[in-house]
Amino acid sequence: MSDSLITIDCDYVQPALACAYLRISQGECAFIETNTAHAVPRLLAALAAQGRSPADVRYVIVTHVHLDHAGGASALMEALPNATLLAHPRAARHLIDPSRIIAGATAVYGAEQFAALYGTIRGIDASRVRSLEDGAEVPFGAGVLRFIHTRGHANHHFVVHDPAQDTVFTGDAFGLVYPRLQRAGLLAFPSTSPTDFDGPAAHASIDRIVALGTRSVCPTHFGEQTRVREIAAQLHGWLTLSERLMEESKARPAAEREGYIEAGLVAAFDELAARTGLTLDEDDRTLVDFDRKLNAQGLAHAASKPPT
Repeated sequence: MSDSLITIDCDYVQPALACAYLRISQGECAFIETNTAHAVPRLLAALAAQGRSPADVRYVIVTHVHLDHAGGASALMEALPNATLLAHPRAARHLIDPSRIIAGATAVYGAEQFAALYGTIRGIDASRVRSLEDGAEVPFGAGVLRFIHTRGHANHHFVVHDPAQDTVFTGDAFGLVYPRLQRAGLLAFPSTSPTDFDGPAAHASIDRIVALGTRSVCPTHFGEQTRVREIAAQLHGWLTLSERLMEESKARPAAEREGYIEAGLVAAFDELAARTGLTLDEDDRTLVDFDRKLNAQGLAHAASKPPT
């Protein structure tokens, strides 16, 4: 039985924004990321298209519990009778009892918009959830999957090294590489969204991923990428800029920090797009503006934290 890797477009907000991955090895299956409850039929359809049944799925893996990655975990686990959910130790408790995550997101979006974005989220029985420490390995097919803790984007984030596929499933630790923005050349940028952004840790996580020496990386946003070192270089540049804007914003009143940082991110992105010859259409702008706003919020939040 051959190894295979399938990228599944979750059609979250718009096509090619967020994906999940299906790995098959020696008849065993694993999903990496779940997106939201609305994406679960797509994941199960991809499984069926490979001639596999829900009983063949050994693992469901979420890189962290942000809801575009883990919002579909409970619905997916309900459909997979033999699966174990693998998560970072700091993430596992929120998958078992998601009440805090649900309350926080509902406060931001409102109940109606929360349901439209994420669907229904339920707790997962603790007996089906396994926490993975840094460097842990689990058997899969003919080989293993190795879990590497990667702070910077979130304190409860890990990536999944898959030696058999010579890749790393990077969640949000290795940036956002949207297909629609690659028309004129590589354009990758980090996610610095609230509330755990840590610049030095984000740089270190990128370096740790590159040091694995894999042929490719598989970010959740979006799809397998082979220009690993080029992406890393762009991400380091963006992170350095983000840290500078964050530090500069501290000289301003707290209420002005987010706007100052966002303006700096907008100027830098537009300059890079112009340099690469990328002309942004309306859909590009919608996508980019959302992430720039979220990134500015995360940096402003980090700038307001007391020194440690």
